[in-house]
Amino acid sequence: MAASLEAVKKLREATSAGIMECRKALEEAGGDHDKAIALLHERGAAAALAKEGRRAEEGAIMAYVHHGGKLGALVEVNCETDFVARNEEFIALARELAMQVAATSPKFLAKEDVPEDYLAAQRKEFAVQAATVGKPVEPFVAERVEQHLATVCLLEQPYIRDASLTVSQLVTDKVAKFKERIRVKRFVVYKLGQAEDAAG
Repeated sequence: MAASLEAVKKLREATSAGIMECRKALEEAGGDHDKAIALLHERGAAAALAKEGRRAEEGAIMAYVHHGGKLGALVEVNCETDFVARNEEFIALARELAMQVAATSPKFLAKEDVPEDYLAAQRKEFAVQAATVGKPVEPFVAERVEQHLATVCLLEQPYIRDASLTVSQLVTDKVAKFKERIRVKRFVVYKLGQAEDAAG
């Protein structure tokens, strides 16, 4: 089934993928917009995985300051080439991530960065909650830990402009677009009178 120009345009606006990629995804999805988005996300994830071992030493450090100068964030985002580092869309991604960090104050970059003693303390707290509300402990704790990680880990958080995407998926979509590795290396949040630890 051939995709209409209007459907391709709508999908491109929703995903920032190339015209040919959008047309192909729509044709494979039988014209279903949501299925086409899912296909593009899957391809982005596959592209990101293929590029995982590549060096990414170019990039940008972006800042976002909010609340009349009382809250700010710095984020370092890396890519492979200076060409991509100077691209407006890449710079916009780094700015968006700085805004995400300022808005949500994550404690860690990714799940892998969460210390075991921190997780153990959370599990203990959730086990007490499970007993209080009379729920089976193990499934209750597992669910609560996943929800907590989606709050405190930047890459697991819902993207502030589109909660259907995680920050990780947002970055993965850009990997598919730029055809090179992109990674969030570290961040730091500054609140007037205190600074939280940098992550990454």
